[in-house]
Parts: sequence; C-alpha cells; structure tokens
Amino acid sequence: MSDRLAGKIAFVTAAGQGIGRATAEAFAREGAHVIATDRDVGLLAALQGDARYTVEALDALDAAAIAAAAQRHPRVDILFNAAGFVHHGTVLDCTEEQWDFAFDLNVRSMYRTIKAFLPGMLERGNGSIINIASGASSVKAAANRFVYAATKAAVIGLSKAVAMDYITRGVRCNAICPGTVESPSLRQRIAALAESTGQTVEQVEKMFVARQPMGRLGTAEEVAMLAVYLASDESRFTTGTTSMVDGGWSL
Repeated sequence: MSDRLAGKIAFVTAAGQGIGRATAEAFAREGAHVIATDRDVGLLAALQGDARYTVEALDALDAAAIAAAAQRHPRVDILFNAAGFVHHGTVLDCTEEQWDFAFDLNVRSMYRTIKAFLPGMLERGNGSIINIASGASSVKAAANRFVYAATKAAVIGLSKAVAMDYITRGVRCNAICPGTVESPSLRQRIAALAESTGQTVEQVEKMFVARQPMGRLGTAEEVAMLAVYLASDESRFTTGTTSMVDGGWSL
C-alpha cells in the first residue's frame, strides 16, 4: 500500500465479485474510501464493518436508485463503472429483448451514473471516471459476441465523448478494455457453453485460454492495478484513452 488514493472517495458498481470487487479492494488498499455497490448486497458481506467501505445495494438498471445514491454521496472523486453482462451469440441469435437488456445494463447504466455524479465533480473541478469496456468492441472482433461487442464499442464512444466535453474542467474519463479475465461470471459462461455445445468444461476453458497470446487468462487484480493508476493523480494527463489489459489479444 502506498496511499496513492488517500483522501479520495470512490463509487464502484458491481463490486460484489470479479473486476468490480478486485478494484474496490485495490482502491481501499491505496487509501480511498470506497462506496461498494452491487445488486446482490450479500456478495459484499465480507466488506461490512470495514471502515474503509460503505456497502450499499444498487441495481444498475434503476435510474431512481442511481440518482438517490448521488444525492447521498455528493462528493465522489472516482466513479468506477463495472456493471455489465456478456451475451453469447450472433446477430441471428440476438432477440430484441436481449439487445435492449444489454444496452440498458452495459451502456445506459454508465450514462446514468456519470450524469448523476459528474455535476459534483465539476463543482469541485476534479474527478476520474473509469468505465469497463472490452477488447471485444470497436477494438477487435470476437466470435459470438455480437450484442456484447456493440455495447462495449458504445462504452468506448461514451468515454471519449465525456472526456472531450470536460477536458478543460478537471474531470477525466477513460475506458479499460480487458481481454479474457478469470472471474465467477467467466466460469458461468464456460459452464453454459460446455452444456450447450456438448463439450467438456476443460475443452471450453482451453478455447478461452488459447485466444490469449500469453497463454493464460488475465486476473481481476491485473485490471484493478490499471484502475488504481487511472483513479490516481499520477494519471492526471490521461483522458479519453482505451487502455488494453488483454495479454496481447488485440495485437
């Protein structure tokens, strides 16, 4: 710990597991007070009682709940948007309902959190917004990631637009684009794909690993370390970027 975020307040969505959880913990280790939120507040039970955290239930699809959270926490220095869902399939597999859900959770939720917390950042003239996008987006195509890639391309565009509009007012906005990262949600996708294709879990896992040039999956902690940098004053000259954490997948 080096107190790189000392004195800062961070608001983190989907902090219950995966990248969101690893980032919330990394922020706290570096001195930030973390408002850790998740739709399933039970996933945050281990953080309860730790003075470094405020634990709250938050459905990232609930506009009123997001607005209320911003009212409760008028001073947020770091906004970390991790809530999202990975759909599997092509354009022919994607229903209207799946398209709407993907954009609501993966993109509209970020629009809402940014709109809610940005005014406070502008009032103080300082803030860092970090959005989780993906290598599977406008950066690189991935098989059977049609609507997911469309949403994450939108996240990149959203991030760049926010960065441009507030570049002179002390608020930075950056997107992180992970490759395949070990997480509970990945394990669920591996199990579901194995069942739907008649393969073993081991075969599907090897497929995910094989597309990473480094020959391994990434870790949520590796993504979190980049998030710490983007949240800290060390990156005060960095905005509008799409930072790859993908083991060379996008090369």
